[in-house]
Amino acid sequence: MVRNEYNRRLSILKQNILNMGDTSQKVIIDSTKALRDLDLELADETIEMDNNIDDSAEDIEKSATHLLALQHPLAGDLRLIIASIKVATDLERISDLGINIAEIAKSIEGEHVKPLIDIPKMAEITEDMLQKSLQAFENLDIELAKEAAARDDEVDKLFYGTWMELINMMVEDPTLITNATHLLFVLRYLERIGDHVSNICESVIYIANGERVNLN
Repeated sequence: MVRNEYNRRLSILKQNILNMGDTSQKVIIDSTKALRDLDLELADETIEMDNNIDDSAEDIEKSATHLLALQHPLAGDLRLIIASIKVATDLERISDLGINIAEIAKSIEGEHVKPLIDIPKMAEITEDMLQKSLQAFENLDIELAKEAAARDDEVDKLFYGTWMELINMMVEDPTLITNATHLLFVLRYLERIGDHVSNICESVIYIANGERVNLN
């Protein structure tokens, strides 16, 4: 009876992680769209998701703590429970960074200093990384986790290239500094999202086989 309740709670914990991940994906997609289109209404809707995300992270931590107290899980179950707290933390930070992008969308005055091509591409890559990392988490797929984390190199390449382009634009035309600086922050936020997804991939590998790896 106790074991059945334990298994039920363990399944709920995993599902809650996946649900939170879906929300984090939506934050990335919507915040980037709000920035690209300077859609203030969508930006506001994205920012309003913050409390739900924080509540999800808190619920996951409470569930994991309860599972540790309910029984004395061993091996894979123990790693899953412990790593779930870390995954939830990474998802919360990913969402926070996405919400920061939505807030910047509300701060841009006038038009963008340049057509937004590389920034949406970075967002697309990080969203794909996150989707794959969640699939890897669900199925404990080590190879998919490594595949997802490997795309962080693409994010870094776009980050550095676009960063230098914006810096050069500001040097040539100081009137662009305010809006260009906003985009520099967006680049940093997306780069950090990629790092947090890589952390999730590391957690997947740890859950699957107990190996601690560095994929950043």
